Parts: sequence; C-alpha cells; structure tokens
Amino acid sequence: MHTMHNPSTVPAPASAYSQGIEVKPNARWLYISGQIGASPDGKIAKGAAAQADAAWCNIANLLKAAGMDMNDLVKITTFVCNPADVPAVRAARDKYIGGAKPASTLIVVAALASKDWLIEVEAIAAKA
Repeated sequence: MHTMHNPSTVPAPASAYSQGIEVKPNARWLYISGQIGASPDGKIAKGAAAQADAAWCNIANLLKAAGMDMNDLVKITTFVCNPADVPAVRAARDKYIGGAKPASTLIVVAALASKDWLIEVEAIAAKA
C-alpha cells in the first residue's frame, strides 16, 4: 500500500486525490500512455462524459493486464479541452478509482491531437 501525504502545511486537495504519494522500495512501475475516449475498436465516444468513461475504462483494463488495480495508481494527469467538462470528467474518475487517491493534475488545453478528442488521461501505477 502506498502512503498518502496531505500535511496541514499545504493546501487540502480540491477533490479525490492526494498531494503526495510515497511508493515502497522495489515496486513494479507501470506508465500508462494518455488514454482517450475511444473503445477498443477505435470509435470515439460522443461527449466529454462518455469520453472520460471510456478513457478510465481503458486505464482499468491496462492496470488489470499488468496485475494491478486502481489502488496501485500513484499519479494521474488529465487533459480536458473545455473547463465546463471538468465536473463530468471528475465524476468518471471518481466512479472508476473509488477510494484510491493518487496524486493528480488536471490541465485545461486548447486542443488535443485530434479535434474529436475532448479528454485524455495518463497515469502512473506502482505495485510492491
């Protein structure tokens, strides 16, 4: 289990994440490339909420393939094109990660690599 660090000497997390995560020595690391809102057949979901759900489903499947789960996440970075989509993006994240609280960064960008992509999520996991 990773150790979460949210000391009173830094601002409290704004949502379900930790300000810092400590990983035990000799952990296996998994770096997950940015996942977009596409299904395995490559079809892009319609709307930010559906794309966020698809991106998190992809992350869950990658973790499972590596013998890991959401509790092994230590860092996520989310890129979203429209600030109005942040609540839907957070709802999808919370649905998938449950009680896990990895370190997290959310960045609003002008665009992603395709005009059809509204969200992209990259992640880092570690398992002792």
